[in-house]
Amino acid sequence: MSTLHNLGFPRIGAHRELKFALESYWRGETDAAHLEQTGRELRRQHWQVQADHGVDLLPVGDFSWYDTLLDLSVTLGVVPERFGWSGGEVDRDTYFRMARGRAPHGEPVAACEMTKWFDTNYHYIVPELEPQQTFSLASKHLFEQVREAQQLGYNVKPTLPGPLTWLWLGKSRSAEFDKLELLEALLAVYGELLQGLQAQGVEWVQIDEPALVLDLPPAWKQAFEASYHALRTPGLNILLATYFGPLQDNLSLACELPVAGLHLDAVRAADEIERALDRLSPYQVLSVGIVDGRNIWRSDLDKALELLSPLHERLGERLWLAPSCSLLHVPVDLAGENSLDPEVRSWLAFAVQKLEELGILKQALEAGAEAAAADLQSARRAIAARRNSALTRPLAGQPEQTLETTPTQRTSAYPQRAAAQQRTLNLPPFPTTTIGSFPQTAQIRRARRDYKQGRLDEATYRATVEAEIRKAIRTQEALGLDLLVHGEAERNDMVEYFGSQLAGFAVTRNGWVQSYGSRCVKPPLLYGDVSRPQAMTLEWTRYAQSLTEKPVKGMLTGPVTLLNWSFVRDDQPRSQTCLQIARALRQEVLDLEAAGIGAIQIDEAALREGLPLRRADWRAYLDWAVSAFRLTAAGVADRTQIHTHMCYSEFNDIMEAIAAMDADVITIETARSNMELLEAFRHFAYPNEIGPGVYDIHSPNVPQTEQMLGLLRKAAQVIDPQRLWVNPDCGLKTRAWPEVEAALANMVQAARQLRGERPPSASPAA
Repeated sequence: MSTLHNLGFPRIGAHRELKFALESYWRGETDAAHLEQTGRELRRQHWQVQADHGVDLLPVGDFSWYDTLLDLSVTLGVVPERFGWSGGEVDRDTYFRMARGRAPHGEPVAACEMTKWFDTNYHYIVPELEPQQTFSLASKHLFEQVREAQQLGYNVKPTLPGPLTWLWLGKSRSAEFDKLELLEALLAVYGELLQGLQAQGVEWVQIDEPALVLDLPPAWKQAFEASYHALRTPGLNILLATYFGPLQDNLSLACELPVAGLHLDAVRAADEIERALDRLSPYQVLSVGIVDGRNIWRSDLDKALELLSPLHERLGERLWLAPSCSLLHVPVDLAGENSLDPEVRSWLAFAVQKLEELGILKQALEAGAEAAAADLQSARRAIAARRNSALTRPLAGQPEQTLETTPTQRTSAYPQRAAAQQRTLNLPPFPTTTIGSFPQTAQIRRARRDYKQGRLDEATYRATVEAEIRKAIRTQEALGLDLLVHGEAERNDMVEYFGSQLAGFAVTRNGWVQSYGSRCVKPPLLYGDVSRPQAMTLEWTRYAQSLTEKPVKGMLTGPVTLLNWSFVRDDQPRSQTCLQIARALRQEVLDLEAAGIGAIQIDEAALREGLPLRRADWRAYLDWAVSAFRLTAAGVADRTQIHTHMCYSEFNDIMEAIAAMDADVITIETARSNMELLEAFRHFAYPNEIGPGVYDIHSPNVPQTEQMLGLLRKAAQVIDPQRLWVNPDCGLKTRAWPEVEAALANMVQAARQLRGERPPSASPAA
C-alpha cells in the first residue's frame, strides 16, 4: 500500500486565527497562555483535517509562530548577541525580538534580515552566522509538538529544514568567511536533534533540502554526501525532500545519498522521476510530489495516473504520494468561496482539496480506476470545462499587439528627462517620499468591508475614503515630505486591488496565504486574458492632488509583480500573460499623466523573486520581465517621473536588467540589512536615481534621526548624493499612525541635516 504524506500544511488557520492571536499578544491584549492555546488548537485542527483526508504520515514542525527557518535557528542556539540571550533555552520573546526587533529591555535594535524563500512570496528570517559560530540544542519546540501529536494518536513525520539549505541561506553581518567551516559543529547538534526524535519513537523524519535545485559549487555538493553519512541515526529513517524545480546536475547526488527516501517535485520536474528511479537503491522510498503545492488549479488526475501507474507497479509500497511542496503556499480550504463565479470555482483546489486529490489517486492506484471512477470523471469534466471555457479564450475584438507594435523606449535619455522632471516637480536635494501606503485604520477597513458587502452606501464610503486621503495629505504636508502619496485607503492589498478591477482576474473571500509572520495576503486568481475595463486609480489620485500644491505620486503595481503575486493561469506562457497586464497598466499610466500627475510609481517588488532558480534560465525571464515594465512606462513624456520599488532583492547579479528598466527613480529595501544591498551599486554604475530605504517598516521600532543619518551617509559613499532619495523601506499600511508619524518626522529631519552637510545641486541630472 502506497503511503500518502504531506510536506506541510498552512499554519495561519482557515480564518487567520494565528494572525489575530499573534497581533493581540504583541499588543499586550492577551497573554502567552492564550497564544499557546490558539497554537495547540490550530495544530490539532490541522492534523485532524489531514488525517480525515487519508494522510498516513502527518507533518509536525511545519507549524511556526513566525517562520520555520527562524525556528531552526533558535533550536540550534543561533541567536545574535544584540538580543541579549545568555544561553539555555531560547524563550518566546527572544524569538519574537529576532523577527521584529527590540532588545530585552525594549530599546530598538535591528531585527534579523528577512528575504524571500526561493522563488515564492513567503519570507524567511535569514540565519545570522559568525566565523566562530557555536551551536547548542536551545529549543525543545519540535520535541514538544511531536509529543503533542503522539498523545492525540497521530502517526507523525517531523519536518525540518536541512543543514545544507539552512547554512546556504545564512549570512554574516561581520565578516565574509567559508560557511562550510561551520558544518561539522552544525551536524553535531543536528545529530542530537535526530537522536531526540528517535528516542520519542519517531520512525520517519523529513529533512528539506531545496538548495539541491540550485547551482551549487563543487564544495557544497561534496558536503551533502559527508553530511548525510554523519546524520545516519539507527532506528530513524530520513526522507530527503527537494522541491521548487528539477535537480538537473544534482540528481545523481541526491539519489546516492544515504537516506531512506527521496521526495521529488513531479510538477516542475516530471521528467526526472524515471531517471531517479534508475538511480535509487532497491530499498529506498520514492516520494512523488504529484499535486501542485504552489498553484490553485485542479490537478489533471488522468495525466497524474499516467505517470504514477507504472511507478506503482514497479515500486509498490516504496511509492509515496504527496504534494510537490508544502501546502503553505496555497489557501486552506475552498469551502465558503461562494462569491466566486461558479465556473471558475469548479476549476480550483486549495490545500484541503489537494489532499482530496491525493486520496483519489491513491485509491485509483490501489483499487483500480473503477473504484475512483466518479471522482476521476468529475476531475476530467473540470479540466475540460476550463480548457473550453469562454472565460479562458482570447478576448474578442482585442487588437493584436506585440512589443514590435508598441513603443517600449522613453523619448529621451535619463539626463534630459531628469532636467525636465526637476523643472516640473521642483524637488530639493535628498528629496523625501514614502513608498505608497499609509496605516490602514480599523475604520477604513470596516468601511471597505461594509461597502463591499452592501451594508454601506456609496456616498458614505466615498466620504470615508476621502477623509482618509485628506488626513494622509495633511500629515505629509505637516511633516515636510517633498513628494506625497494619497495613502491607498481604498486598497485592501497592492495586488488584490488591481486584480478586482482587471478583466481576467477573480478574487476570493478567504483565500489567505501567509507572507511573513502574521502578514497574510489574498492573491487574486488570474484565469483569462487581461484587459482594463475602466480607470482604476485615477479618481483617488486626482482628488489627492487637488488637496495640495506639492506633487502627488500615482501608485500602481507593476505587471511582473501582479503576475508573480497572483495565482496565474498555467495554460499559456507566463510571458504572454505578463505582457497582457502591461498593456492594461499602460493605459492607466497614460490616464494619470493626462490628469496632471507628474510622478508615477510602478512597483515591481517581485521582479527578483520571479527569477528562475537556475542561472541558465535567467536571460529569457529578464528579457520579457524588463520588456513588460518598459511597455507599461514608456508612453509618458520626459517631464513625467517614473518610479519603481523593489523588495528584498539581491541585486548584484541582475543590475544590468534593473538598469534596463530605465525607471527614473528606484526605491529599494535596505534598512534591515544595514545597507548591505548597496554593494550591488558599488560595483555597477547605476545611471538613474536611487532611494535606499532608511526605515524598516516590518519592525515596530521607531528609528532615530541619527540612525537614519548613518544609513544615508553610508549610502552617499556608494550613490552620487545628487541622485539620492530618502524614503522608508516599503509601504506603511501595517504600521500604526503614531509610530509612522514619529519615524517620518525623524526621516525628514535626517534629510534636512544631510542637505546642510552637502552643497545642494542644481538638478538631479547635474
